[in-house]
Amino acid sequence: MHSLVKWTLLVLVLVSVLLNIVLLGFHSSRAPKCSGRRLHPLKGKHDKRSRVFADVTQEEYLQVQQYMVQQKDLAISTRQLTKPSENFLFLIDLSLPKKADVLSYLDGAGPEPVREATVVVFYGSLGHIKEYVVGPLPKPTYHTDVTKKKYKRELPINARTVTVGEYDLLSKFLEQQFSKLKQLMKESFGTKKLNLFEQMPRGLRSGDRKTWVSLFRNMSGMYIHPVGLEILVNHESVDATNWTVDKLLYNGQYFDTVEELHDKYSAGSVRRIVYQETADYGSLKPRNTPLQLGPLQFYAEGKRFSVSGNHVLYLDWSFAFGLSSLTGMRVFDVRFKGERIIYELSVQEAMSVYGSVTPGMILTKFLDSSIGIGRFAHELVRGVDCPYQATYVDTFRYVDVPVPVRFRNSICIFEHNFGQPLRRHFSDFFSNSYGGLVNSGLVFRTITAIGNYDYLWDFIFYQSGSVEAKVHATGYISSSYLLDGSLRHGHQVAPNVLGNIHTHFINFKVDVDVLGVRNVFQTKDMQFVNSTIPWVANGYAMVPQLVERQLKSEQEAALRNNAKVPRYLHIASNKTNAWGHQRSYRLQLLSSTGDHLPESQTEERAMSWARYKVAISKHKDEEQSSSSLYNQNDIWMPAVDFSSFIADDENIENEDLVAWVTTGFLHIPHAEDIPNTVTVGNGGGVLLRPHNYFDEDPSIQSDDSVYFQPGSEGSCDLNKMACVSQQTCSPVMETWDYHGFDGAMKFTDWH
Repeated sequence: MHSLVKWTLLVLVLVSVLLNIVLLGFHSSRAPKCSGRRLHPLKGKHDKRSRVFADVTQEEYLQVQQYMVQQKDLAISTRQLTKPSENFLFLIDLSLPKKADVLSYLDGAGPEPVREATVVVFYGSLGHIKEYVVGPLPKPTYHTDVTKKKYKRELPINARTVTVGEYDLLSKFLEQQFSKLKQLMKESFGTKKLNLFEQMPRGLRSGDRKTWVSLFRNMSGMYIHPVGLEILVNHESVDATNWTVDKLLYNGQYFDTVEELHDKYSAGSVRRIVYQETADYGSLKPRNTPLQLGPLQFYAEGKRFSVSGNHVLYLDWSFAFGLSSLTGMRVFDVRFKGERIIYELSVQEAMSVYGSVTPGMILTKFLDSSIGIGRFAHELVRGVDCPYQATYVDTFRYVDVPVPVRFRNSICIFEHNFGQPLRRHFSDFFSNSYGGLVNSGLVFRTITAIGNYDYLWDFIFYQSGSVEAKVHATGYISSSYLLDGSLRHGHQVAPNVLGNIHTHFINFKVDVDVLGVRNVFQTKDMQFVNSTIPWVANGYAMVPQLVERQLKSEQEAALRNNAKVPRYLHIASNKTNAWGHQRSYRLQLLSSTGDHLPESQTEERAMSWARYKVAISKHKDEEQSSSSLYNQNDIWMPAVDFSSFIADDENIENEDLVAWVTTGFLHIPHAEDIPNTVTVGNGGGVLLRPHNYFDEDPSIQSDDSVYFQPGSEGSCDLNKMACVSQQTCSPVMETWDYHGFDGAMKFTDWH
């Protein structure tokens, strides 16, 4: 009997296997490979005029560089190891034309604006920085010094970003200093290499260039492996032979000179750090062997978007895009159903303020555009950073390099099913029906790895006419060596490691044009009002009521972080929809920022945009950005102080308005930030939503809509989902490859 059961089970298993093979073959015959071709025509046409916003090309970079070098009176070097005392061509980037000229060109009334580049030169020999506008591209014939016009003063040389050439000299200088501490270095930190992480700003007052350098183990995620030695380097002079060590911190004890630390260590009069092998807890190598793939998305009937040059078409949307080396991702001339909604949506700044008892972090305030946000947009990893079948775009940059550098696949564009309906209703009473629309939108993305942090930037275009600008943070936390008092500034996350409390503030520029450039700024909210109940004598109830205001000036529309802000904020036109309401777009903030640095602090003016959740200014071409390349290293006398944009309190009624939106989050590091901070819950953004802009939800016209009633569930006429199994194809995946390490910065190891 036992043998019969066993043979019966074996036969059933074989039958099951054969049946599955047959069914698989049947399904395969009905699901051909996807050709990748678009089955449905695009709704619009690509516009070559979008090139007015296009990033500088590789050939244009080379032409500008060659032109500047040929100006012998400027005496410019392009060598990457140019000394601080020499003149160095640091940056070439696109110079955006005036908005009025661009609109005239785009709308068919004016000529194409002249294409120009911005060039930054560090004049070490003269002690200042110059900015030039160079044009016309691609073959320049002129250069104009715009420094004083733009910044109203000279830019001191110590406001410059630290270059690769200066880092090289710092490396050699510190190697000389550490060679005097051989016994300490070996007994405290072993014989393996050490890496550096630097504190910013570099000092306490304008003109300072005194940098605290903290040392970390050369291990995976070096930023979470502090060793307990920090050194203050005075490199104010452009002559490296004049650099000095002004202070050291070793295991919580301060020393004035390297010699003092050496002598006291040798005499046994300091608290010593005893070297111990450390686990590689910062490694991102998988702890388990991957066994299967997660879900993948593919385009069953071809891509419904198209990218041509720097122009994108997607269903009812069109826009131009670019990637600034300094500020990062940006889009222009954003249109929905042919109407311009946004002139410019762009990242402006990413700022963090840290707390610590150690000098390497106690004063730290990072302003990432001063290093270059877009500068660190490296190749995106297919299937992880972006969906496998996304469209990938290369970019070129010229920042602190001898020649322009190509960054493959550094932007990705894809349509994404967000896994939820955009809208739906199941009718259960009186009659039965179902109507719904899957929430599919176009995502425009880049990821910037700025030192320890990786910022994921998304602009998302929804079928409802909404646009979302969103950021998520991941990467490694910054940490410091655990000392007495450290736990007032964070949590211990590893042996002798403190995860330091810090803020993340992100600033976006949102230049909304609602039916033109004559707009107003409105707020809406609610209040409970004690109202009579008409059918009850002496009856009263607290009833919600709409509260509306129109703000008239820049100061009135500067909505501070620490104040109660109305929940509905609108850029509105005086034109109305079919129901008599002003057509507008709402700014909806998604943010959990920490407290902003008190305005009593000298450094605060360099980040004064962070005072406001939203600030509205009258558009001015000279107010292109809320921050500056130079704000980090001369934070006490910033080249750009955003508060000056609204200080004159100009009228904002029926004007061309720009919204400066601040978002972000407070980060109190915890054990789960080891090895890596996750994107979930660590981010912020702003959503631009139509509010009485249309007469109804525009997504009702989407071809993706689904509707059926009892008896028609299987019909494909109004329900394409019913025929997915018969009409879709199986995907053909592109070959996976990666070249991202080609463009990575290479720094000297620290011993």
